[in-house]
Amino acid sequence: MHERDTMQAIATSIRCLSMDMVQAAESGHPGLPLGMADVMAVLYGKYLKHDPIDPQWSNRDRFTLSAGHGSALLYALLHLSGYDISLTDLQQFRQLEAKTAGHPEYGHTVGVETTTGPLAAGFATAVGMAIAEANLAKRFNSSQHTVVDHRTYVVMGDGCMMEGLSSEAASLAGHLKLGKLIAIYDDNNISIEGTTALAFSEDVAKRFESYGWSVIKIDGHDFDAIDKALAQAQLQKDGDSPLLIMAKTIIAKGAPNKAGSHTVHGSPLGVTEIRAAREKLGVPVEQDFYIAPEALAWMQQRQVELAQNHKNYQSGLLQWQREYPELDRLWREVHDPDYTKIESLTWSDLVVPEVKTATRVTSGKVLERIASVCPALIGGSADLGPSNNTLVGTLDGSFSLDNRSARMIHFGVREHAMASIASGLQLHGGFRSFCATFMVFSDYMRPAIRLAAMMRQPVIYVLTHDSIYVGEDGPTHQPIEQIESMRMIPNLEILRPADAEETIKAWQWALTQVNHPTVLALSRQNLPIITTKSPDWQRGFEKGGYIAYEPQNTPQVVILATGSEVSLACSAASRSSVPVRVVSVSSRRLLEQNVIHFHSLVTPNIPVISVEAGVRGGWSLLAKDGALSIESFGLSGKAPDVANALGMTEDGILSLVNRVIHNH
Repeated sequence: MHERDTMQAIATSIRCLSMDMVQAAESGHPGLPLGMADVMAVLYGKYLKHDPIDPQWSNRDRFTLSAGHGSALLYALLHLSGYDISLTDLQQFRQLEAKTAGHPEYGHTVGVETTTGPLAAGFATAVGMAIAEANLAKRFNSSQHTVVDHRTYVVMGDGCMMEGLSSEAASLAGHLKLGKLIAIYDDNNISIEGTTALAFSEDVAKRFESYGWSVIKIDGHDFDAIDKALAQAQLQKDGDSPLLIMAKTIIAKGAPNKAGSHTVHGSPLGVTEIRAAREKLGVPVEQDFYIAPEALAWMQQRQVELAQNHKNYQSGLLQWQREYPELDRLWREVHDPDYTKIESLTWSDLVVPEVKTATRVTSGKVLERIASVCPALIGGSADLGPSNNTLVGTLDGSFSLDNRSARMIHFGVREHAMASIASGLQLHGGFRSFCATFMVFSDYMRPAIRLAAMMRQPVIYVLTHDSIYVGEDGPTHQPIEQIESMRMIPNLEILRPADAEETIKAWQWALTQVNHPTVLALSRQNLPIITTKSPDWQRGFEKGGYIAYEPQNTPQVVILATGSEVSLACSAASRSSVPVRVVSVSSRRLLEQNVIHFHSLVTPNIPVISVEAGVRGGWSLLAKDGALSIESFGLSGKAPDVANALGMTEDGILSLVNRVIHNH
């Protein structure tokens, strides 16, 4: 059989599996899988470098389906390629606990490189993977041995193109000349409401060319054109322009009566149309989940070839390990970081009781030292490095075409892309990523932070200027609801250190956490060292909180405070005529989980109040008797004046203490 006929058989099998998956589930998106079946048959059938027997092979090509609604396409490909996705799994598409979820889920389904669904997120994450490949290749490849050499492929739809995130990510990728990033655009001119002409008329090719990309336009159903474009993609080198393959396709191609219509974007074809499609495709009309024998044979042989390719790589890797033992040790360290080295670093000079220091400043010094002993650390800021204190010299300079081994990334003013790229770096392997901006701009990052939490990726978000003490920049830059809003995201840790000591501890603790992302909320203003901490405060910090101030007499009120408000509460407690205990809450989530520890900090039957320069929100669960909070947007003025105007003062705390004592 001619190769082109085999590719057609693979594409036909993809179409049959995809439309039957969606029909069996009575929900889903058959349009993209049917429309992109020809392109993906060639990519997986000839070019994608991977090994279904060892899905985590470090030098595999990465593939992300940014248009994640077309998940049936990916599941069909994984099944045909030999991954642990059975025909039964396909038949259970979109059912509870099935491997074949409605949108691809990282960690849930083997072969899925990142969770996708929110449009353009997969594309931006792929940019992070491409940065990772370029960096590791420069650090580990030698003139005789290539340890890192793979490509990152991503399939985008019209929705991905319309989302602003794709512009942010494409702009940075073009600037950095990530030549081994290949985006394939399912250019079918269809969106949910109708044709894209309703709201989208830009010249995508010119747009990407202006970003610094190379663009190839093809007929997405012409196998020769597809093969030629993907063959060209194999020639892409780091330093070339990234490549966009614009594949002009027909949505739901193969469905004789519904192809080309927006109605098949997100609805099953229906039994009658599927029967007609099978007739048109020339497959058994009565057979569900049909796979052409020649397609199965080709993909099985392809699996053998891929396994041999991987075996050959491993042989070369063993030789590299013998010739470059120091590089091999570094390779092992970046892929399995040893954070115990951080414990041996000197920190005492960062804690001077007589000196007030902003936690963002301490964080920068901590980050500098951690980077010197943690070669996996990589990250940067959204053009706010001097303010975030994340311009780190020990990260070996700025990542660029001329300095690929550098681990400091200048993301530009692109918060959403930055957070997605940080996830891509983490997902790729070989890195521990962080990124930074002002707390108030976490709103731009929220979708990516949410996905990182969902994927259990330990990205660290350095969010400075964390309260009204931003001052003169006014309400647009003063976060009021952001911290509380992020506490609502499952599996996301929020640490808001109260002084330099807590900041050091926060970084140390965050790096040991490998199953969730962490936010470090840091102050712009200088804060004093809390000298009244309990001796075992570090153990308490890891459980969610500790006693920061204990009165001489039995406490009659307990204050739960975070960040800059801890020292404020301690100062107020020292003036109070009522004995007040102050608890520094390092993590409210941890404190809520560690019930026994919480009750060791809170004396039974006495009032508990919270003090935080933001909305009260969920504090009422722990502090049921009252809160000093801010329930309006901030004000423009000097920080102390703003705090006074909004009642975030010692007198405000004392007034609340007296009121709850009176009412108790």
